[in-house]
Amino acid sequence: KSETVKVVVRCRPLSPKEMSEQRECVVSTDMIAHTITAVNPANQRELKNFTFDYTYDWNASQEKIFNETAKPILESVMEGYNGTIFAYGQTGTGKTYTMVGDFEHKTNRGIIPRAFDYIFEKVKEDKEHKYNIMVSFIQIYLESIQDLLEPTNKDIRIREDPEQGVYLEGVQWVKVNSTSDCANVFHFGEKNRV
Repeated sequence: KSETVKVVVRCRPLSPKEMSEQRECVVSTDMIAHTITAVNPANQRELKNFTFDYTYDWNASQEKIFNETAKPILESVMEGYNGTIFAYGQTGTGKTYTMVGDFEHKTNRGIIPRAFDYIFEKVKEDKEHKYNIMVSFIQIYLESIQDLLEPTNKDIRIREDPEQGVYLEGVQWVKVNSTSDCANVFHFGEKNRV
């Protein structure tokens, strides 16, 4: 719990193309020991063993991943701390599924829609404070910051201020009052992604 950066790995299943080519899985995931082992499919011998803060195989539910990895960060955010969750990996490895999933089907919803729900549930429960919730949506592509809510905005700069810390100058912010507001902003921004 004292670590500020955690590394989480989720292994995807074989794709339909890989299955049609009769490829074999070359990783073994131990979700209790938090290890991933590369395996030689020819003789089932271990090649390399890697340990992470959390590991998940393709059977892990979206809910489990959210509760164990994202929810603690959101709890800190609700206490006033900065938090970041990002997915990194090659194209086709499941980043979008893990982060977004399917907004419409509760079981397959990813971290982002679950985070929207969590934040608005906490705000509703808190009778002591007043909240002003605003969202922005950016992507970093080819080393440039792009505002997905205002794609014509090309002049975004990283700034630092003693009062507000590190921030992005020039990014559009949208006030939201519900999970559905967040979903609408998200879907609008998604259309501008590269």
